[in-house]
Amino acid sequence: MPILVKGVITAEDARLAVHSGAAGIIVSNHGARQLDYVPATISALEEVVTAAQGRIPVYLDGGVRRGTDVFKALALGAPVVFALAAEGEAGVRNVLRMMREEFELTMALGGCTKLSDITRNHIFTEGDRLGRPLPRM
Repeated sequence: MPILVKGVITAEDARLAVHSGAAGIIVSNHGARQLDYVPATISALEEVVTAAQGRIPVYLDGGVRRGTDVFKALALGAPVVFALAAEGEAGVRNVLRMMREEFELTMALGGCTKLSDITRNHIFTEGDRLGRPLPRM
């Protein structure tokens, strides 16, 4: 049975998951309920994706509230995994519609006509602001 390791937010843990034979990684801070001062999942994503070196898939869980969040996650190298529970089925449909519309608008504004057009060059992160070199993908 394939095992996905959830709660990975560092390169060290990502390398350990790959080395241990995990089928995939889920970048998650468990809603930041477990520890104070846990980084946002989007802030940890790039480090984890880089450390996994494409050997196993890396997914993002949490912090996805808008279509622009979907765009950022894809630009940093991960598809998005998220759960929605508000106002039953109608609420889920509404949120998914809103996210899709925002995501499509963000793609258009970014000059992307297909998912494969979304690259790391489309976003600016805290690490960029601090002058850290961009990881090689």
